[in-house]
Amino acid sequence: MPILSVRHVTTYRYRRPVAFGEHRLMFRPRDSYDQRLIEATLEIEPEPASLRWMFDVFGNCVAVVAFDRRAETLRFVCGITLDHAPEHAPVFPLAPHATHYPFGYGAEDMPDLNRSIERQWPDPRHEVDAWARSFVPATGRIPTQELLADMTRSVRRNFTYTARSEKGVQDPLHTLRTKCGSCRDFAVLMMEGVRALGMAARFVSGYLYNPRNDRDRHVGGGSTHAWLQVYLPGAGWVEFDPTNGIVGNRDLIRVAVARDPRQAVPLHGSYFGLASDDLGMRVDVEVIELPDDRPKPTPPEGAIAEPAVTAAR
Repeated sequence: MPILSVRHVTTYRYRRPVAFGEHRLMFRPRDSYDQRLIEATLEIEPEPASLRWMFDVFGNCVAVVAFDRRAETLRFVCGITLDHAPEHAPVFPLAPHATHYPFGYGAEDMPDLNRSIERQWPDPRHEVDAWARSFVPATGRIPTQELLADMTRSVRRNFTYTARSEKGVQDPLHTLRTKCGSCRDFAVLMMEGVRALGMAARFVSGYLYNPRNDRDRHVGGGSTHAWLQVYLPGAGWVEFDPTNGIVGNRDLIRVAVARDPRQAVPLHGSYFGLASDDLGMRVDVEVIELPDDRPKPTPPEGAIAEPAVTAAR
C-alpha cells in the first residue's frame, strides 16, 4: 500500500480588497478499505471567522468557511496523506445474475439506485444511446466487466483530452460529437451511456496520481480529477476513469461522490465586488508517493513465513 501525499492550492486574486461570502470545500478523502486517511490539514488566508465540518447527503465531508474581513487574495492550501491500496488487475466478484449484460437490479436495491439510473441530459436523437449500444452485441449477451472496460478504454483511445478552465460540464452530446473534452466531460458522457443501458452510475471527484507526470501513462494531473462509479451487484460501486482508461481504483484518490457533478464541486463560494475586480483563479495539485518507513510486522516465533507471490504480467 503506497503512502500518497496530496498538496492542493487554490488561489483567487482581486484588483482591490473584496468581501467574501460563505465557501464550501470538498477536499478530505473518503475513508474506505482501499484508502485510509492518515492526516489532513487546511490553511486559509485570510484567516476565516469560522470553520465548521459536516457530511452532505452522500456522506462526503464538507468544510464550510465564513469570513469577516476583506482581502485582495483568497488562498486555500489543503494537505493530505493517505494509505492507498491499488487494484492493479481488478477482478470484480459479480453476483451470478450480473456476470453478463443485460442484467437487472434486485427489488431491494432499486429504491436507492433509481435516481442514479435516471438520465440527466436530453438526447433527442438517441445519439448517446446509440454510442452506448455500440458496445453491446446485436445478439446474445456480453460479460458485464468486458462491456464497461471496452467503453472506458474507447474514450481514452478515441477522444482527445483538453483541460478546460470554464465552470460546469459540457453537454454529453457536444463531447460525443467533437470527441473532445476534460475529465469531467468524459465522466458525464460515460455516466449517461451507462445509464442508457439501465445501470446506475455516479460522479466522482478526487485526485490522480501520475508518477513523474508521465503523459503516456495518465492525463489530467495537476488539478482535481473526475471519473465515475457504476453499481454492479456483488461488487458494489466500481471505479471507471474514461480519461485514462482505468478500470478499478489504480492511481485514483476518491474525495467526493454524487449523483450529479454539480453536487461534487471541490470548492465554491462568492465574493462581494465588481465583476472587474476578479483577476482569476489558479489551482495547483501535486500528488507524490512518500517513502514508507513504518516498521514491518514480524511473524511470531515459530511461525512459517508465507512465500512471496509474484503476479504474472
